[in-house]
Amino acid sequence: MAGTVPFYTPRLQKNASSSATTETPIVKWVLIGAAGLVLFWLIALPLVVVLTEALKKGWDVYIAALTDPDARSALRLTLLVAAVTVPLNTFFGVTAAWAVTKFRFRGKGFLITLIDLPFAVSPVIGGLIFVLVFGANGWFGPWLSAHDIKIVFALPGIVLATLFVTFPFVARELIPLMEDQGTQEEEAAITLGAHGWQIFFRVTLPNIKWGLLYGIILCNARAMGEFGAVSVVSGHIRGETNTLPLHVEILYNEYQFSASFAVASLLLLLALVTMIIKSWLSRKNAH
Repeated sequence: MAGTVPFYTPRLQKNASSSATTETPIVKWVLIGAAGLVLFWLIALPLVVVLTEALKKGWDVYIAALTDPDARSALRLTLLVAAVTVPLNTFFGVTAAWAVTKFRFRGKGFLITLIDLPFAVSPVIGGLIFVLVFGANGWFGPWLSAHDIKIVFALPGIVLATLFVTFPFVARELIPLMEDQGTQEEEAAITLGAHGWQIFFRVTLPNIKWGLLYGIILCNARAMGEFGAVSVVSGHIRGETNTLPLHVEILYNEYQFSASFAVASLLLLLALVTMIIKSWLSRKNAH
């Protein structure tokens, strides 16, 4: 009887696999169809509505909305905030990822928790924190007022709020990648006489460059599209502290729907360019 076990086992496995192959196409197409419907209703359809409403009254109205002085000011501020926050968070992200993955120290788990904190906290709460710290009635408010330094309702507050919400993106892209790579190559470089910056630029950076680029792209996209935290600290001053998302909200609340959708389409275009670059980098990395 013991000799019959190997004889029947392959037959049972074959029947199971053949049954699975007959069911897989049905399950596959059901899952694909369900995912397609969700993507259509939640992503594709709203994007089509934005573009349709933006062009509903013609190109003249569309161009006028984008060339309005307040819209141009909001665009400049959005690009300026991204230009400041992305390099800073790139530096912070690389530094944090390097510390977490290359060194052993007490409090590493707490540091990782702090890195992930902006993902868990509402952006509105993040903005409120800066108001409570740097606002007129905040901890440092009297001192800042005495020295004529303005943080909240000005550019520095917008930058700080954007830094807070975008901080994890670069670090979170790099930490798993650098953990998988280990420290063997860096240790070998040290034995050959390489120093800190030489090790980073010649050994570490080539191994993490694609993950770093992904993190930078995602950080930039979030910086340009951030609404909640910036809304709390900006003060909604037209022509001064309104970014593109805030300008869209103001136009919509004033029932200027065509103008609001036109500016929203500009944000959509910036996000689309970001995703195209990310997809191109992914394909280039795969090859």
